[in-house]
Amino acid sequence: MSQLQSAILTRSDVPTREALHEAIKALKFKLSVDESYAPFESAGYLPCTLNGEDGGLTIRFDALEPYLSQFPDLKDQTGQRDTLISLRSGGDPREDVCVLMLAAALAEKFGAIVHDPKKGTITPADKLAGQARSQFAELD
Repeated sequence: MSQLQSAILTRSDVPTREALHEAIKALKFKLSVDESYAPFESAGYLPCTLNGEDGGLTIRFDALEPYLSQFPDLKDQTGQRDTLISLRSGGDPREDVCVLMLAAALAEKFGAIVHDPKKGTITPADKLAGQARSQFAELD
């Protein structure tokens, strides 16, 4: 089953690769994002290393308004946030974990609201981190 998470945050809070790595490290995730990651420039498949093995996800940076037109109930919760980062896996379990780990890091350290467009729900950082750890444990 593929993962799709939408991280909604303020443009100025979109992290550099270095800041993203610090957030991932603070959560004690064994994930490294490829050096090709560049805020607002990366689009498509982003390679990652998960516990020493290849992983990755599809990433996309977009303006928030078109997304909110699909989910108008979110508008009251987004405040001044204006940027959408879409994180998607292709269904591979390692990619699913990468999506959850990045979503958790964005929520925990950069104030992102993480929305699951399939379920129409917002998932808090601690729940995302727990899901990531649980699914990571199942990989072994």
